Amino acid sequence: MEYRHLGRSGLFISEIAYGNWLTHGSQVEEDAATACVRAALDAGITTFDTADVYAQTRAESVLGRALKGERREGLEILTKVFWPTGPGNNDRGLSRKHIHESIANSLRRLQTDYVDVYQAHRFDVSTPLEETMEAFADVVHSGKALYIGVSEWTSDQIRRGHALARELHIPFVSNQPQYSALWRIIEGEVVPTSEELGIGQVVFSPIAQGVLTGKYKPGQQPPAGSRATDDKGGADMISRWMRDEVLERVQLLEPLAAEAGLSLAQLAVAWVLQNPNVSAAIVGASRPEQVAENAKAAGVKLDADLLAKIEEILEPVAVTSPLRVHENVPAKR
Repeated sequence: MEYRHLGRSGLFISEIAYGNWLTHGSQVEEDAATACVRAALDAGITTFDTADVYAQTRAESVLGRALKGERREGLEILTKVFWPTGPGNNDRGLSRKHIHESIANSLRRLQTDYVDVYQAHRFDVSTPLEETMEAFADVVHSGKALYIGVSEWTSDQIRRGHALARELHIPFVSNQPQYSALWRIIEGEVVPTSEELGIGQVVFSPIAQGVLTGKYKPGQQPPAGSRATDDKGGADMISRWMRDEVLERVQLLEPLAAEAGLSLAQLAVAWVLQNPNVSAAIVGASRPEQVAENAKAAGVKLDADLLAKIEEILEPVAVTSPLRVHENVPAKR
């Protein structure tokens, strides 16, 4: 395993992080989830990402139990706040009330006194940004989080939040966007802004919800038990890529991966790690062997010729417009 600074902070994180979105407390049983966490630790992964909303709060609880007994100083635990976790009007968003209640509940479920990075899961257009950042400052100054980050914010939102964080003397160190060789919208504006401000990307879906593993074949039904057949949310997330024109292009990557001595999944994870603004790539898994395979992408260097060939193959189907980042900003409620 290789380790990188999170942005320009002093915090090191493993360049492969383990995330439990769509798995723990939902797609896989707890024994399997715990086995995946053990496999991550065995592979040298020290960074674990979750969120209060995953599996209706169950994912945090599963992760907390799986990590119980581990040396806390040797782990970096990231969680998030924004999406609804209850029926009330204040059980969502980035108000002072919801942030303070959510961090308390997250720490209880994770069985820890603090998280390393507390992240705004989306930008809240219904709450003044000053209120949100002041509440994050309270969380940091009370020792319940060491750093703050965001997820899927636009470059303008990142810049505004970072300016307030500096005024409040709290370390704003990360953004967590979707990023893969197929979904590249952060490259135009978010990455340049983040590089300027010293913010690192902790990216999710580096294998495009499994499409970049090559297991989905054009003109064929998805394999039984795969994410594309999951009716708990997985199928919806992957649907944008389940087109023959995309799947055919992905199949063309197979010989390139073989030539590099990598699986397609390893190639996809290694690809995002070539971006110097990416501090870590989050991988999920339903089986321990998937964790071990993906972790082998750590430290891989892809040469310029290989990167150019990947670009040529995927360019017709890759999404690159920076305007698409605005799709991830929820409307005012």
